[in-house]
Amino acid sequence: MKRFLIAAVLFLSLGRVAFAADSNDFLPQSFAGWTKSGSVQSTTDPAKADAAYPAVLKEYGFADAETVTYTRADGRKLTVKAARFNDATGAYGAFTFYRQPTMGTERIGTKAASANQRILFFRDNVLVDANFDRLTEMSAAELRELAGMLPAAKASSANLPSLPGYLPKSDAVENSAKYILGPQALVAQKGPLTPEQVDFSHDPEILIQDYSSKNGPLTLTLIQYPTPQIAGDRLRAFQNAAQSTPNSLLVRRSGPLVDVVTGAVGSSEAHALLNSVNYEAEVTWNEATSMSKRDNIGNLIVALFALIGIILFITLIFGIFFGGIRILLKRLFPDRVFDRPEDVEIIQLHLR
Repeated sequence: MKRFLIAAVLFLSLGRVAFAADSNDFLPQSFAGWTKSGSVQSTTDPAKADAAYPAVLKEYGFADAETVTYTRADGRKLTVKAARFNDATGAYGAFTFYRQPTMGTERIGTKAASANQRILFFRDNVLVDANFDRLTEMSAAELRELAGMLPAAKASSANLPSLPGYLPKSDAVENSAKYILGPQALVAQKGPLTPEQVDFSHDPEILIQDYSSKNGPLTLTLIQYPTPQIAGDRLRAFQNAAQSTPNSLLVRRSGPLVDVVTGAVGSSEAHALLNSVNYEAEVTWNEATSMSKRDNIGNLIVALFALIGIILFITLIFGIFFGGIRILLKRLFPDRVFDRPEDVEIIQLHLR
């Protein structure tokens, strides 16, 4: 009997451990007719997630990754590599890092791009790289169902960066935007600026976008610093670099943004591109625009009378309760509990 109990306890414990392991997986067991085949390969080591760019993944806030093979009843196969980041900003940056300009735009998750059997997309803080063995007309719809089953980021972790909103859309090269948070990603993308010029000690955010023009290709680099003062200091550093190497770049500051245009900078289109970026500060007005119920003196007086009414009602209830008990006891036990003769006698002194 003891052996049976021990075996049962071990079985339940192993079952709980296995359930806990499965519950940590953020890729679903099945979706749109696809079912997991084999074990899930998970890791928290960025070097195992991407041996070529582990430092870049760290800069984007890599948390963990999973690789899963899905199969269908018709024999089709789908390999999904998913990486989870600390927030949606990191997932967006990694998406732009791995996305190629030759990819086409798709409508899956938050943003998506595809090339042949490969579809890259992200939703909130999860980046997914899906590779089909054979595409069908329903492949995009199947991945949309997968995107809807991914765990959602909480609160501010789901917010995307604001820098893409400042990019001019005219003459932009599709899928060429690169969002960068660290020097390793900047070097890996072979951007027009060096980490020393950007100065990552101030934790800037960078967005690089290619543009086409009649006089040649242009590249716009937006650098957002924490404060306009820091941006002003970096502006002077870029201006000194421009003077030392003429016709290499155009630079301008707008609030905490430093805009740098490289390429065919001698054209009027380059100057127009530089001046098309304007920072607009968002001001939030937190002061109340109307009187709340708590601040209204009329509501306070009404609440006060309501409290008095409640107290009087409670007093009445207790009075009826105790008065009723006294009358009942006087009828059941006359002159025994209340109004006993010895208690109601008047002491007389008979003074003359």
